[in-house]
Amino acid sequence: MTITQLRQALLAGETTPCAMIEKLAGEIAARDGSTGAYLSYQLDSALAEATSADLSLPLGGIPIAIKDNINVLGQPCTCASKFLENYISPYDATVIRKLRAAGAIPFGRMNQDEFAMGSSTENSALQLTRNPHDPSRIPGGSSGGSAAAVADLTALAALGSDTGGSIRQPASHCGVVGLKPTYGRVSRYGLVAFASSLDQIGPLTRSVEDAARILQVIAGGDPHDSTSLDVPVPDYLCGLHNGVKGLRLGIPKEYFGEGIHSGVRKNVEAAIQRLAAQGAEIVDISLPHTEHAVATYYVIAPAEASSNLSRFDGIRYGHRAANPTDILDLYKKSREEGFGPEVKRRMILGTYVLSSGYYDAYYGKAQSIRSLIRDDFEKAFRQVDAVLSPVAPTPARKIGCVSDDPIQEYLSDIFTLAANLAGIPGISIPCGVTDFDGGTDLPVGLQILGPHLGEAQLLRIAKAAEMA
Repeated sequence: MTITQLRQALLAGETTPCAMIEKLAGEIAARDGSTGAYLSYQLDSALAEATSADLSLPLGGIPIAIKDNINVLGQPCTCASKFLENYISPYDATVIRKLRAAGAIPFGRMNQDEFAMGSSTENSALQLTRNPHDPSRIPGGSSGGSAAAVADLTALAALGSDTGGSIRQPASHCGVVGLKPTYGRVSRYGLVAFASSLDQIGPLTRSVEDAARILQVIAGGDPHDSTSLDVPVPDYLCGLHNGVKGLRLGIPKEYFGEGIHSGVRKNVEAAIQRLAAQGAEIVDISLPHTEHAVATYYVIAPAEASSNLSRFDGIRYGHRAANPTDILDLYKKSREEGFGPEVKRRMILGTYVLSSGYYDAYYGKAQSIRSLIRDDFEKAFRQVDAVLSPVAPTPARKIGCVSDDPIQEYLSDIFTLAANLAGIPGISIPCGVTDFDGGTDLPVGLQILGPHLGEAQLLRIAKAAEMA
């Protein structure tokens, strides 16, 4: 069921929140052993919440899975890291508080790349998550557990976080809907920070309408997050079925060059033609600084990660090494034992680009290029209402095939990183399947990018593409 269908069933008395959660628990027990999307779930507390669920609320009685870097009171928040393996959250993130106020029930902690650093969920220190469409393949990342559970029918919907594509890319690989809102549209209070100027929380669902329903609840300003935007939240469901007739949709030439798998190109171009057939005008555009997006991102994001992860020192909370010789030895041993190789790689890179003598050459220059990338999108949105592209150059690759080549993994995010650098919203919706590297029927996602705070129109276009 979608959330919309389940709400109808609940209001009609055809099922109950408790029955739904017990059904999900049965599906998790039956299938998640092979998928590995869930790190944990607390059935008793979820059933207790379900017993008193108010079905008149927008998400009354609906269970929603939560990526394991979003704090839920009394539940683990491990960030899929050994450093926080035994950490229990002492508070609710703002998005969790808003979900509860709307009647939803947080149910399940979803696997991810450690501290959200990765594009495959292979960097989880706790377990491996597999793609439900082909267990030999990655689900994408870093919100791989969230996407895999929605695709595997062990969750109705989930929350993820997107720093450089970490909602949209796994949504594409797993064949579900993944929405990254405008930076600041959703509060980050209670999200364990990776890169504070890039991170954003958003939903992964089985329909565009479900994504709109969840965004309606979690969007809005928050006094706990000074970067959140205190501006009115529109009705995202109101214009969802208005279609695309008369809209101008941009096709950036930089997103359709070499390196795109033929099956991805074919499905995305077919999706674009379906929108054209509904009355949209297709316009060729250019985003000239796209070629610099990966390098820019992998300076800014590690720099901010280096700063944010300095709090994990073995003293205040999290893993503490045994028998250190002094305070510096405690820092060193705790981080050596607690962090995985990708986290260490990015922390070292981030510390380097921020160091004396290199700051201007790397971090300062990256921020300048970030402004140019943002300007590219601002110019584009003076010509068009949205931008269409692939989400990733290829479908889901096989597990372990680039484990010794992190640069190849970084380059796979070429189509998603720029939206985070510019702070604009983006959505991935399924647009077909293709063969790839010996696999068949692997999902392909269409990415739709919109202007700042343009989620309502973005969802409208996504709904038209979904219907087509």
